[in-house]
Amino acid sequence: MKKEAKQVECDVLIIGAGIAGLSLALRLADAVHVAVLAKGPLVEGSSLYAQGGIAAVLDLGDSVESHVADTLSAGAGLCDEDVVRFTVEHGPSCIQWLIDLGVPFTRDVGRAEDGPGYHLTREGGHSHRRIIHAADATGRHSEMTLERHVRDHANIALFENHIAVDLITSAKLGQLEPRCLGAYVLNLVTHTVHVFRAPVVVLATGGASKVYLYTSNPDVSTGDGIAMAWRAGCRVTNMEFVQFHPTCLYHPAAKSFLISEAVRGEGGLLRLPDGSEFMSRFDERRELAPRDIVARAIDHEMKRLGLDCVYLDISHKPADAITERFPTIHERCLSLGFDMTRRPLPVVPAAHYTCGGIHTTRSGQSDLPGLYAIGETAHTGLHGANRLASNSLLECLVFAESAGEHITEALKTVATVPVLPEWDESWVVDSDEDVVVSHNWDEVRRTMWDYVGIVRTNKRLERAKRRVDLLLREIHEYYSQFRLTSDLIELRNLALVADLIIRSAIERKESRGLHYSLDYPERVDPPRGTVLVPNE
Repeated sequence: MKKEAKQVECDVLIIGAGIAGLSLALRLADAVHVAVLAKGPLVEGSSLYAQGGIAAVLDLGDSVESHVADTLSAGAGLCDEDVVRFTVEHGPSCIQWLIDLGVPFTRDVGRAEDGPGYHLTREGGHSHRRIIHAADATGRHSEMTLERHVRDHANIALFENHIAVDLITSAKLGQLEPRCLGAYVLNLVTHTVHVFRAPVVVLATGGASKVYLYTSNPDVSTGDGIAMAWRAGCRVTNMEFVQFHPTCLYHPAAKSFLISEAVRGEGGLLRLPDGSEFMSRFDERRELAPRDIVARAIDHEMKRLGLDCVYLDISHKPADAITERFPTIHERCLSLGFDMTRRPLPVVPAAHYTCGGIHTTRSGQSDLPGLYAIGETAHTGLHGANRLASNSLLECLVFAESAGEHITEALKTVATVPVLPEWDESWVVDSDEDVVVSHNWDEVRRTMWDYVGIVRTNKRLERAKRRVDLLLREIHEYYSQFRLTSDLIELRNLALVADLIIRSAIERKESRGLHYSLDYPERVDPPRGTVLVPNE
């Protein structure tokens, strides 16, 4: 790894340090030099908080065909079936890769003779038990295992507390042939901008659910990769499909703590304040219906009855079984005064997962040569109009492997990147109006929650578009005048992603999957994706 003045040179620059980014780093590092950027501490991201598990065909009674069919059904006609099959077929080997690294998946001795010896649970939309998990903290165990290996690898350089500002393309050098050459990166400790140059850059920055006021995601989920790729000229696809997790804990101190889908998979029931169940009125699968159906049902009941929340009840199950299966959730709820073994938990929907993203191939390639995207920031065609539960970490693992194979071959014929122009901040000054950033941040998120939520209308979307257009102009003016901060970088990206979601939602004149419009309640066939192209 070479460092010259403010420039860092590597073979592959990975922006993002979740399960997708760290998996790719390990897949590549035996052959090439890799730099990994993390906005905060290495493991702070959505991957860390993934509770449920990873979907894969591991039981003898399950099949690839069944997992494919469940994924296609949840995706409401917009999945790429070839990509779905590719992902599902590669699931078992990727799980084995994690097992070999030491991820402590929960064992089930009783199933050892007819399955893999690991406990498999079932979640909404799945026809079989196929979710392998590490208790109720699969993301944490997987992320920390990957972190340990990444820190030990001599060919991986870690840059924590570094946030990417923008991609550097060949246009910066006046070259006609488009290519990604690196990125400008703000060191959050020294507050200086450095050049990272690499013939291959990979965006593994996660999703954008922080664009909503209420979200299950950590603060880092601000759509950075999607925004940077769009500014660099890449297409984005299906940004209107934002998945709302049906059951986040309703408590002011809980912030973004979600109650795993697996609680419903193990028999948890949704109830109204009077104790009555209601999911049977919305879907024959009841609590095990796909997330979009469950979230809309909860939203409907809350609005119909003027409720602040509904309740998720698993207290009818044996207390020992609950605490053994959900130790993290049980402990966190107890700390807030809720004993899930004795009474129902108050829950509300919250923005959870970005099903759309940067348009990529099966190898993670974007429209811009040299730029790849994997994980939640990418649109691979796997999720369609609604993500099937626990397919997200599966996607991270499978596409880290396929991107790694493609990148390793591509690097054999790619030239090194020359010294690039330094970041120029000679015209900017320190801001004396930080309140503008905090106010605009809040306004973007409130606008999206109020007008671009679980249920949408033309009027709401038009109002959101007008407000976000104004905010984008204000933010651009502010960005042009003042020195960079992480809040300003994230606000700029957040507002752009909000605009892309709104524009995509306006284009879809139907209700499908996660996009539900009161003005267009029916589906329109044949199904089509919403592809936005820069400068069109």
